[in-house]
Amino acid sequence: QVQLVESGGGLVQAGESLRLSCSASGSIFSINVMGWYRQAPGKERELVASITSRGFTYLAGSVKGRFAISNENAKNTVYLQMSTLKPEDTAVYYCNAQSRTMAYWGQGTQVTVSS
Repeated sequence: QVQLVESGGGLVQAGESLRLSCSASGSIFSINVMGWYRQAPGKERELVASITSRGFTYLAGSVKGRFAISNENAKNTVYLQMSTLKPEDTAVYYCNAQSRTMAYWGQGTQVTVSS
């Protein structure tokens, strides 16, 4: 089992920045990929960014150039640095971890961007 705890959400104005953190505990040795998803009201959950255990990263087209994903292995933590936030970035952001056979989710953290 893997437990994920997110932090760092909040209310910001358009153009500002936020950093989300996701701390993993438990059977972290089994994790191959960690990522951030988001779900806006009335919309499906979508992948925002991911990072593999080897450090390969992916960013969705809508956030390229504005968001960055990184990890700090010593702290078993993944970060999502969000810059130049837009109102359309408003959503609940979920941390995700995947092993070969399981997917784990955090409880979610709200990000609200006002115009």
